[in-house]
Amino acid sequence: MSTVLATVPLGTTDMAITRVGFGAWAVGGGEWAFGWGEQDDTESVAAITHAVESGVNWIDTAAVYGLGHSETVVARALKGVPDADRPYVFTKGGQVWDESDRTVKPRRTGDAASLRRGVEESLRRLEVERIDLYQMHWPASDGARVEDYWPVFLDLMAEGKVRAVGLSNHSVALLEAADALGHVDTVQPPLNLIHRQSVSDVIPWCAAHGTGVIVYSPMASGLLTGSFTAERAAALGEDDWRHASPDFTGQGLRRNLDLVEALRPIADRHAVSVGAIAIAWTLTVPGVTGAIVGARRPDQVDGWLPAAQVTLDERDLGDIAAALAGTGGSVVGS
Repeated sequence: MSTVLATVPLGTTDMAITRVGFGAWAVGGGEWAFGWGEQDDTESVAAITHAVESGVNWIDTAAVYGLGHSETVVARALKGVPDADRPYVFTKGGQVWDESDRTVKPRRTGDAASLRRGVEESLRRLEVERIDLYQMHWPASDGARVEDYWPVFLDLMAEGKVRAVGLSNHSVALLEAADALGHVDTVQPPLNLIHRQSVSDVIPWCAAHGTGVIVYSPMASGLLTGSFTAERAAALGEDDWRHASPDFTGQGLRRNLDLVEALRPIADRHAVSVGAIAIAWTLTVPGVTGAIVGARRPDQVDGWLPAAQVTLDERDLGDIAAALAGTGGSVVGS
């Protein structure tokens, strides 16, 4: 029997979700262009199980995470979950990869046949008959327009293969074009205290259109957990995409770690981790439904789970604004 956490409606869908969901990017492992290094699948399964038992009622993954591996890990974890406690499973498509060279960056495609193959492959890997939310991961880069691929998603929903459909990493202009053809149920933009651009464009659009918002990277891929250090950054392997990111190197890293230190007094006040404060901040943004939070071990789940119940008051928000101003936090897209 899982713990019960409060839920909120996900846009105009028939789903209500907890304010935090389990993000399964990292559990996909390494050996691909955007991997997090080698992972222990047994620990990953334990992390997912612990999150669900702790009340989290949705999991976000994607076909491309680990080039299919994340979805199989999610399926393995859900085998042991009673039907009454089974979480919603959200996944994403529209990226194809070369199995003969897993290090090559996947291609972003809007080809209808490819998208249909992708959803069938995700259904097989996840071992489900219907995907609760299916999202276009990125705008296509193969010449396909949103007017070409969004109807495919609407058709998949009409056919019952997916319950709801959404767009990830799409601009307001693209959301407008899609919504003219059929309602966009959800949007998945990046949002954290380092990268806050979506607060001023995509998220307000969603609020005005009855579209649910599930933000990703609320702890900036580990930077805002409170446990990340310059030493850990220096030790990241070449199979971890973060080793070459400007957020994890040089002046960017120093600025971001300074921000973490400035957030510690707020975390101490609430007796939670810095990571929980960072996540809770994203949930104060009007229009945000929930935040996707990654974990590779059960103890990492315990570090961020309190974010679902932390209430930041005016003093907290003022101190966060001062921390950003004092460390020169950037306001750029992720």
